[in-house]
Amino acid sequence: MTQRADLATVMDRLAIDEVITGYAVALDDADWAGYRELFTPDGRADYRDAGGIEGAAAEVADWLARTVPPRPVRQHLLVNRRVRIEDLGGYPGDSADALADYLTPLPLDAGADALAGGRCSFALTRTEAGWRLRSVVVRETWRRAGGPLSAG
Repeated sequence: MTQRADLATVMDRLAIDEVITGYAVALDDADWAGYRELFTPDGRADYRDAGGIEGAAAEVADWLARTVPPRPVRQHLLVNRRVRIEDLGGYPGDSADALADYLTPLPLDAGADALAGGRCSFALTRTEAGWRLRSVVVRETWRRAGGPLSAG
């Protein structure tokens, strides 16, 4: 790999990380317009494994806007990110896949909350506007009910 290809790969990894961070921030801030902008026009999201829906990103954003209640603690932590960029003979291509483990508080009823964790799978495409999500699949692997969570 040449120095130029190495630099391009590093720049792509940083841009992909920015998209994944933007995804978590959009969920935390209930920024559904920003959420939509992270996806390609045909992008999809699948939250069925976590009790949600699967569909076009715009449809899922509308569903999230209707079903995610305001709450004092809203924080999606995406950690252990693993990114694989398409390799075109030592040069980065225009598609990538990423995995990230997540941890997030969830509202229950009667003021109680839960913590949930799992893994997000991201498929990304390089577009004229930069890297965008083709798909997000959320796989919840555990949930722990608890008492109320409160903001500091």
